[in-house]
Amino acid sequence: MTTLADDRAGIGAESEDPQVLAFEDLSVTFTTQFGDVRAVRGITLDVRAGEVVALVGESGSGKSVTSMTALGLLPKNARTTGVVRVGDTALGDLDARGLRRMRGHDVAMVFQEPMTALNPVLTIGLQLTEALELHGIALGAQAEARAVELLRTVGIPEPERRVKQYPHELSGGQRQRVVIALAISCEPRVIIADEPTTALDVTVQAEILDLLRSLKDTLRTGILLITHNMGVVADMADRVAVMLEGEIVEVGSAQSVLTDPQHEYTRRLLGAVPRLGARMGEVRTTGEPTSVAPVVDGSPPVLALNDVVIEYQSLGKRAFRAVDSVSFTVEPGEIVGLVGESGSGKSTIGRCTLGLIPAASGTVSVFGEDLGSLRRRPLKALRKRIGVVFQDPAGSLNPRLPVGDCIAEPLVVHGERSAQKRLARVHELLDAVELPRSATNRYPHELSGGQRQRVSIARALVLDPELLVADEPTSALDVSVQASVLAMFTALQERYRFACLFVSHDLAVVDALAHRVVVLQNGRVVEQGLREEVLHAPQEEYTQRLLAAAPVPDPVEQRRRREARHALLARLGDEVTELKGAGALFGERSGGDV
Repeated sequence: MTTLADDRAGIGAESEDPQVLAFEDLSVTFTTQFGDVRAVRGITLDVRAGEVVALVGESGSGKSVTSMTALGLLPKNARTTGVVRVGDTALGDLDARGLRRMRGHDVAMVFQEPMTALNPVLTIGLQLTEALELHGIALGAQAEARAVELLRTVGIPEPERRVKQYPHELSGGQRQRVVIALAISCEPRVIIADEPTTALDVTVQAEILDLLRSLKDTLRTGILLITHNMGVVADMADRVAVMLEGEIVEVGSAQSVLTDPQHEYTRRLLGAVPRLGARMGEVRTTGEPTSVAPVVDGSPPVLALNDVVIEYQSLGKRAFRAVDSVSFTVEPGEIVGLVGESGSGKSTIGRCTLGLIPAASGTVSVFGEDLGSLRRRPLKALRKRIGVVFQDPAGSLNPRLPVGDCIAEPLVVHGERSAQKRLARVHELLDAVELPRSATNRYPHELSGGQRQRVSIARALVLDPELLVADEPTSALDVSVQASVLAMFTALQERYRFACLFVSHDLAVVDALAHRVVVLQNGRVVEQGLREEVLHAPQEEYTQRLLAAAPVPDPVEQRRRREARHALLARLGDEVTELKGAGALFGERSGGDV
């Protein structure tokens, strides 16, 4: 196995593949009203043709600022020193016109959220042809034909129809494929992929990673991959650079960094990654494992769904059935993981459990009461016993209220008139979620993402709920922040003894927390049972696919899992995602061989 010393000795050495992106002693400083902020501190890193270099680290470490320098997109208050090169061109030598010509043609970007990267008022075809015509690749009918071929290349079915559609008419995975098609449309030397799979479920993520891998192998494109998902790093990266507070603290091959990390920070990041196969409640942090509260036997279910059907009505169209004949229970003190791909009905069931949308048929019983038969006053009393944690704390917390008021809001709604009692309860919960009491008077935007999610959990617990509905509460968090939030979550569950319906697409997180697991596909339950049975010995084909698509932070093990997944897909008659016809499409520009 290559050692870290060998990797460091080889950095900057001559390679057969040309250098397509290089940062040489790069520093970035932002001028603010509170003084200068050094976001990047003298980093040196390169990416070569056909190579994937992963840049990892927590939020605020300087990853995205580094990537923005390669596109010349830093704000006016940024000052840079050092050199950024794309190929043989130093960006500091280019004027505004030269930068515009370089973007897309020499270096392209794949953003985390395709809905913000795509123009919602333009069709997919117009956005693709715009890029082609702007850089003089193709014009008119030729550009339209090339746009269709680009969509076919990235594996989008019926590309002739899709070019006429708008971004909102495509699924999340299809939108991300469109962004990748845009990125490769002008055959750039290097692509910067900034968290390209964070918002995707495991199967779509695996497809996008297969596509990116095929891209770098087929077109010899260099990729700078920015991510906090160590499984994605193991699946994609040739080399890894770890950033901390604007500095690169460790660089090496993916194998050496992920399996034999030398820096304490790298070891801490890897130790925080939840892994499939961990025993129940073992959230891998630097401290002792936190034990999940045992299931309480002999009591009636806190939540029971019996043949529940949920439909969405659309004017002039047939009702869309989002959930079909779903049945399961959540017992007192139990965590039930609800897993499945995007669109499988997970969040719809969560909203129905909260009484926010009705069931078309079947029954939803909460604490033994039929939710559908309750009127306003008894429903309000029932909701007092239910807490909810949403995926995005920035969207679920009122930005105009200080943190203390956000946490105390349910107390006000349910009639607690004493300001002194409300403040005491807020302080108690801030202590419980390990936030300082001084956060009471701060606003949500003044807190980090992990701190905001802790505030959301505190607000959910303010009324001592007996049932907690958590909808993807950790999906957008860094691994170390996620680990601390999960460890805190299990400690709170043991302390307050609430039951929990935990909605997630991260199977490793569910494996670490849940007692039982319910697997959804297209609104139906395909498998449910004890965590050990469902996640470690799945019986259903769909569950096997989900588990095969979940990456692990070990390059050798991940390669074995990827090959096993491809074999499973072949056995089931599915295609592995790859660039289709890329040689023919791009050979016309590159003069034959790509």
